[in-house]
Amino acid sequence: MSEKLSPAKKNSVVLTEGPNRAAARSYLRGVGFSKEDLHKPIIGIANTWTEIGPCNFHLRQVAEAVKQGIREAGGTPMEFNTVTISDGITMGTEGMKASLISREVIADSIELVARGNSFDGLVCIAGCDKNMPAAIMALARLDIPGMMLYGGSIMPGKLPQADGTTKEITILNVFEAIGSHAAGKISDDQLEAVEAAACPGPGACGGQFTANTMAMAGEFLGISPIQLTGVPAMSAEKAHASREAGKLMMKLAEAGIKPSQILTKQSIEDAIAAVAASGGSTNAVLHLIAIAHELKIPISMEDFDRISERTPHICDMSPGGKYAAKDYQDAGGSRVLAKRLFDAGLIKGDTITVTGKTLAEESKEAVETPGQPVIYPVDKPLKKTGGLVILKGNLAPEGCVIKVAGHERIYHQGPARVFNSEDLCFAAVEAGQIKPNDVCVIRYEGPKGGPGMREMLAVTAAIKGIPELSETVALLTDGRFSGATRGLMAGHVAPEAQLGGPIAAVREGDLITFDIPNRKLTLEISDEELAARLKEFKAPEARYKRGVFAKYANSVSSASVGAVTS
Repeated sequence: MSEKLSPAKKNSVVLTEGPNRAAARSYLRGVGFSKEDLHKPIIGIANTWTEIGPCNFHLRQVAEAVKQGIREAGGTPMEFNTVTISDGITMGTEGMKASLISREVIADSIELVARGNSFDGLVCIAGCDKNMPAAIMALARLDIPGMMLYGGSIMPGKLPQADGTTKEITILNVFEAIGSHAAGKISDDQLEAVEAAACPGPGACGGQFTANTMAMAGEFLGISPIQLTGVPAMSAEKAHASREAGKLMMKLAEAGIKPSQILTKQSIEDAIAAVAASGGSTNAVLHLIAIAHELKIPISMEDFDRISERTPHICDMSPGGKYAAKDYQDAGGSRVLAKRLFDAGLIKGDTITVTGKTLAEESKEAVETPGQPVIYPVDKPLKKTGGLVILKGNLAPEGCVIKVAGHERIYHQGPARVFNSEDLCFAAVEAGQIKPNDVCVIRYEGPKGGPGMREMLAVTAAIKGIPELSETVALLTDGRFSGATRGLMAGHVAPEAQLGGPIAAVREGDLITFDIPNRKLTLEISDEELAARLKEFKAPEARYKRGVFAKYANSVSSASVGAVTS
């Protein structure tokens, strides 16, 4: 039979072909695959479906459409599931520590199933912050033809206004309303109205938060089909786009194009430029470094600062701007952004993508909606430099990351308010104990110390919801921030406190300086005093002694190199 097999059927031959594979075929026929199905190329469908939250709730429907496209193009899809954690639902709780840890578990589980079943290709359907980078990490490890397909953004919520109109909102408005409510600025009924309106159905968080940042990064990396992947979750076009992605997967398998041909140093730098231009999430730093690590590509935090410094911020998107991911797609999406950046010489776009074309070639097919207000011209930017800045200094010798999109402060000095967990800081904000000019220091929330490097949206949004604190308070942490965070917030401070990093030496009332123009984060004490404090440091006892949290804490690297475990 081998002479009749598709050229795409390379890996699965060992699983399904020949008399000695009769038992394997019998198992597979028992669940509905026909004799003919098993002689076709077998494409794994890694699905991150869950009914816990809207980001991934609809992915079964996306998977069915993808499978239909694969069958129509001559392949046999085999779907399997993996875990996923909702960042938004777990935010502000101990459960949020599971989020970043899940990135490693998801990548590992996809790798295991794909290696175990000798797939000829792989479509990873992802819809949330950690399962997208995890999917790309798995594809990089496996290096078989494959793609990451985004489940799509949620539609904006519509909040009724007193004048009879409606206001478009996202989940960020709920987190900030919590802070306003705690400060007595809005009533119970007003908070309930925002809560009820923000999430009108399935899809990932609507702004240029981490999910949409990583979806867009996937397009610029070339590992996601540009424009198809960006169709919103509940759009009438989603089923068609997903079927087309399935058909495209078969072309990819037949051509034998592998992730190692797509995920190059140049494509990663192009993705960094897109993140900077769009005001994307600081989590992109962590995830793109982790993806590069899988391919042994040298990418560092300094590369983000270098690329962001030369790349103008040109997308007016939440949380720093006005518009949601749906509006970005309606404006013309990533092809339009790619064209802007390519024409200005800010990306090269010369690496092949899953479409079989280079990013530069895809940018030439851009269709911009006339008068769209979302993606600005490069020569008329929102800001002359991109949305990400890397600071170093005696408080962050390995670096930390700040998102400068959405606020104007480039210098801040204030007294430290020190908290050894996110929960303690949030309680202080709710109790009215944080004052203008304070610098909130949240530590022991790093990759090892947390473990799991919790996001701090509950705290940062609560601060933004209190007008007198919104533009006067700064925050730094060895943990992370949500892509929805805005304001003067430094995350990924490394080395982390658990490892005896300088953040562990900060004391209540110490002066801390954020100096963005000079890329410095400084604890205003002498070198001798800092050394003396660190000499006295004793790491606190690990919070978890067994189970997956303990395994992660025992193997995870610094945030400065992607918080990877391999």
